[in-house]
Amino acid sequence: MAKRKLERFAENATFEHFFQPTWEELRDGFSLKGSWHKSFFKNDNPIIVELGCGKGEYTVDLGRRYPGKNYIGIDKKGARMWRGAKTSKEIVLPNVAFVRMRAESIAEVFAAAEIDEIWITFPEPQPNSPRTKKRFTSPQFIERYRKILKENGIIHLKTDNDLFYTYTLEVIKESNHKLLYSTDDLYNSPDDPEIKDVLPVQTHYEKIWLDKGLKIKYLRFQLV
Repeated sequence: MAKRKLERFAENATFEHFFQPTWEELRDGFSLKGSWHKSFFKNDNPIIVELGCGKGEYTVDLGRRYPGKNYIGIDKKGARMWRGAKTSKEIVLPNVAFVRMRAESIAEVFAAAEIDEIWITFPEPQPNSPRTKKRFTSPQFIERYRKILKENGIIHLKTDNDLFYTYTLEVIKESNHKLLYSTDDLYNSPDDPEIKDVLPVQTHYEKIWLDKGLKIKYLRFQLV
């Protein structure tokens, strides 16, 4: 397993669309911050970020379905991200990129109003109270998103975890953010055009959880 990881790390370093900024680069100014459109994607299409992208299935599938948008998957585990990076290279998706880093540093990689949407797909629920601020929808993380989202930018959440879903609804309500849509059973919700673009895209583990009968929750909201 260790050998396989090393091989994947080595291959990640060869991908032109895979970035691994060092702490010093984040501190001194990441080269693409504020210039993702101009310097990397070479277009003015919307940029959508997926936090905790894992193997990158969601980022890759969205990039394939919607070529008129740009997608960037973010995760801290390079061996997992390798799969998405390799697949997107093989099928030639110029609108897909990956950044290996901790989510806490997201505002060091993107400039103000550079991002149109953020997807949070099946994040770690962080059930223990001392780690509440580590949740990707905590007030601390939302303030990071505020620094990079465009006005009226959208945040999406998909999770199988009841606690995380309920917690996020509470954060939205307490902060007076604008809840655009929510359902605690995505795949058994009434036929609704609001979710028609959400249903077709599933991660590997999402399919496993669905097979086990778990309910998938989904919501999206805008910051005040």
